[in-house]
Amino acid sequence: MAHYFSDALGAKAFKSITTLCTQQTGRTIKNSPIQHEAFKDSILVQLAGGNPPDVYSYWAGAKTQYLVDQKRMAPLDDFWAKNDLDKSIPQSLSKASAEYNGQKYLLPFDYHYVGVFYNPKVMAKAGVTTMPKTWDELMAAAAKLKAAGITPFALGSKNQWPAQFWFDYLLLRTAGPDYRQKLMAGQAKYTDPQVKTAFSMWKELFDKGYFNKSPNGIDWPDAADMVSKGQAAMTLNGTWVTGYWDDNKVPAVQGYDMFPFPEVTPGVPQAALGPVDGWALSTAAPNKAAADDLLKCLSGPEAQRDMALAQGALAPNKNADLTSQNEVMHKAAKEVQTASTFVFNYDLATPPEMSEPGLNMIQKFVDDPSKLDGDLQEAQSAADGAFKKN
Repeated sequence: MAHYFSDALGAKAFKSITTLCTQQTGRTIKNSPIQHEAFKDSILVQLAGGNPPDVYSYWAGAKTQYLVDQKRMAPLDDFWAKNDLDKSIPQSLSKASAEYNGQKYLLPFDYHYVGVFYNPKVMAKAGVTTMPKTWDELMAAAAKLKAAGITPFALGSKNQWPAQFWFDYLLLRTAGPDYRQKLMAGQAKYTDPQVKTAFSMWKELFDKGYFNKSPNGIDWPDAADMVSKGQAAMTLNGTWVTGYWDDNKVPAVQGYDMFPFPEVTPGVPQAALGPVDGWALSTAAPNKAAADDLLKCLSGPEAQRDMALAQGALAPNKNADLTSQNEVMHKAAKEVQTASTFVFNYDLATPPEMSEPGLNMIQKFVDDPSKLDGDLQEAQSAADGAFKKN
């Protein structure tokens, strides 16, 4: 199996998962982690070549749709039915992440929720004891923190993708999920007033000095360290940050907590945001029987439990025992369950031809928000090329 869970937490998870699946299948399993960003290109090369991996991890959403259309993924309908997965994987999650062109192609393995993670002691020090539920309340809290000499928001966007969540949520909370989906599919423009409104609100935060200096010079763990060490109050990130903090002995609730991205425009549906990681079967898999055995293990409650507990993630298999997870993770799970809809983050919601120039545009904006108009025009030019075939 080839996958992108290559960091320390991923290594920890797959040490137990590989042992578990070897025991369950009775087969020798080759565990082949590839660095997250490198995986995006290397898997496409492997799939196009003559010796693809039998089973590989992939991101649900537009990236999976792309490989389905390229006929690089084999349908999993028979496997799904044989293992009665409709009983263990909720239909809402299955419909959002597994189904493409009327068939099931991706086996959901774990998922994350993106929220505002914060240091309770730092917030209290600045007089913020009730967490913001609206944009105005968030701005008031940020002003208090800034006045107290504390950076309100930590951002580490060296690898581009951590910055996307600000654009995602601001667009979702102002223009709404339906408009956002049109933009992701090339049916709306980056030069539209809805997109400019979202970026303009974000720009105001930079103008007021609410972010750390040079976000593109650090990565998300560095931003997480700023929050846990009291140098910043909040970071907009996914639940994987809890796995990072837990691994660094930062106590949940006392050392970190979470609240959902606040309401911006009243009446707009409050979508939950995040990625779903899954497993795919190559259309050219040389060992299909063994691959089916491995997928059965990876769909089970034990493997998904081990993954969720190690990664600070949530498990699609509802029989996975996550009672040992902390209160912050239970809070995140509840937010997903009660949200009006669950949507994928930017680079998973738009096709690969657009996600790369889109992330470049977001990173350029973070580097110099004053050039917003030019950045949006450049993004629309890329979109014109990416969606011209549609």
